[in-house]
Amino acid sequence: MKPLANADLLKNPTLIKISALLLLTVASFYLGKHWSNDSYHQLLFFSSSATSGTSTPKISISPNSNKTFNLSAIIPSNQTTTPPNPIPIPSVVTETEPNPPPPPPIQSFGVVDENGAMSDDFEVGEVENVEDWGNQTETVESERDGESKPNRFRIKKFGMCPESMREYIPCLDNADAIKKLESTERGEKFERHCPEKGNGLNCLVPPPRGYRQPIPWPRSRDEVWFSNVPHTRLVEDKGGQNWISRDTKDKNKFKFPGGGTQFIHGADQYLDQMSKMVSDITFGKHIRVAMDVGCGVASFGAYLLSRDVLTMSVAPKDVHENQIQFALERGVPAMAAAFATRRLLYPSQAFDLIHCSRCRINWTRDDGILLLEINRMLRAGGYFAWAAQPVYKHEAALEEQWTEMLNLTNSLCWKLVQKEGYIAIWQKPLNNTCYLSREAGTKQPLCDESDDPDNVWYTNLKPCISRIPENGYGGNVPSWPDRLHTPPDRLQTITFDSYIARKELFKAESKFWNEIIGSYIRAMKWKKMKLRNVMDMKAGFGGFAAALNDHKLDCWVLNVVPISGPNTLPVIYDRGLLGVMHDWCEPFDTYPRTYDFLHASGLFSVERKRCEMSTILLEMDRILRPGGRAYIRDSIDVMDEIQEITKAMGWQTSLRDTSEGPHASYRILTCEKRLLKA
Repeated sequence: MKPLANADLLKNPTLIKISALLLLTVASFYLGKHWSNDSYHQLLFFSSSATSGTSTPKISISPNSNKTFNLSAIIPSNQTTTPPNPIPIPSVVTETEPNPPPPPPIQSFGVVDENGAMSDDFEVGEVENVEDWGNQTETVESERDGESKPNRFRIKKFGMCPESMREYIPCLDNADAIKKLESTERGEKFERHCPEKGNGLNCLVPPPRGYRQPIPWPRSRDEVWFSNVPHTRLVEDKGGQNWISRDTKDKNKFKFPGGGTQFIHGADQYLDQMSKMVSDITFGKHIRVAMDVGCGVASFGAYLLSRDVLTMSVAPKDVHENQIQFALERGVPAMAAAFATRRLLYPSQAFDLIHCSRCRINWTRDDGILLLEINRMLRAGGYFAWAAQPVYKHEAALEEQWTEMLNLTNSLCWKLVQKEGYIAIWQKPLNNTCYLSREAGTKQPLCDESDDPDNVWYTNLKPCISRIPENGYGGNVPSWPDRLHTPPDRLQTITFDSYIARKELFKAESKFWNEIIGSYIRAMKWKKMKLRNVMDMKAGFGGFAAALNDHKLDCWVLNVVPISGPNTLPVIYDRGLLGVMHDWCEPFDTYPRTYDFLHASGLFSVERKRCEMSTILLEMDRILRPGGRAYIRDSIDVMDEIQEITKAMGWQTSLRDTSEGPHASYRILTCEKRLLKA
């Protein structure tokens, strides 16, 4: 093939067409640039026609070239451009029709934003108000299970209780049952007297007027809102002893100077004195779990918290009005409990230290039966500290009381290790040797070997000394913090339905809850939640509470062991945690609005066989403060009914999958209690 010469190249028709097209394109560009100045508003369109196999570009002028449009006139000056409205536009729209109203603002009640995604920008624990909830309980007819069965009704909405019930504790305020008591001289009226089945709580206990979100810890140790506990009697009775005072600058607050009847100069100085008196009283190490009897507003326990000691502060609901309520509002562990005729709801060998400062208890009455109860709960080798007038005053009557106390403690084989100033401190023996060496017929005999010192639910006091286990179980726990994760010896004493490798189960539970709490912290921002007073309603070995401690959440946990399961309370206390025995088919002995967080894992699927789930949920509502939260982890088959009841109580809820995924048999219901007003 011959190469093309230069003359032939210029005659090539393809090249000529390409050159013409390029020239036309350049010309069009310059013409368009020239015509697109501000004074010329014609719009140019480029087109091409395909005829006879040729493609010839053409330029045409817009038909609107002679028209002028003012775009700013049809765009409101105070609005920004928004995406098109997804609502279908009708075929005919007139100029007089108003624009569709904007959608209502999306309200968030947790950690999920309006797009359904987790949000970091939120504050947990704020109280949401709901006005005009009403006092009437509303019911609706449920579907029949069969034609032969009568109609059934379910609660659509629980009404508010009367204002007079705002501090109602069902088993301690049962006036009808108290009137029927044969005797009250031993304090029987301060013990549990629950309403009969079917006569329990069926409404929502209202908050006091002006209720506010509690002051957060650690500020709450020193001040609380007056409107949350609006009672001034303690100020009038105990203000001079530095228990409590009304803020002179801000009448909306109570102040807690940190004093007590026997330590008006402050609890810290008092605690330092105890440590100096007995070198083995090392707070936060050898002494981890304490009890304060007749606690007042719980300043003794409040100041021990900074020394890594958990204190169960107990007092009856008596003339010292609302002392336990003040303690819990401060964020300090406390329960309403009385030394009367029954065992307290704590296990044997629970406390490393038991303290009584002017607690108004006659320890020597009835041959010392109340001090025998102290002895049951005191750990082998533990200490009893008594600060009272007979210790330091030399009046004849008081000296007689001191002698009686010495004789009683000697018969219990307690050793008076130190007496200084206002305080006397005794130590319980480590074993039964002293008891067995006493003369035959000595009062306060040892209990029968068949007696179970951990059987406490509605169990009468016994006039005998609880035996210390011969194998040393309960008395040889490690120091804190090692004891938290050391499987205690008393694991072996727990009765299970079948043989279980207890130590492995103990470790597995701790690992499980540690991982779960870690996921809650990451996904649900638990460290932003205002957790302080926490209750685990079905505690097992206390793994949930241990995990909260491991993850450094600044709260305390009351581990509740239901009577429907194995008694794991001794293990919980051996770990250095607090707990109590309870039957969730009955009300709990605490004031309303005293817990920030309730945790119930596997509780309802067990207890629904014994009582109505609404009974438990209404009690949870009574205990939980407005703005507080509940996490219910249970099987799928109970969740529908629980959601129905919580909706009737006005709670905000969200059902979530567990970490096992959507096909697991368990779900998590996260709940928030709102502030309801009638």
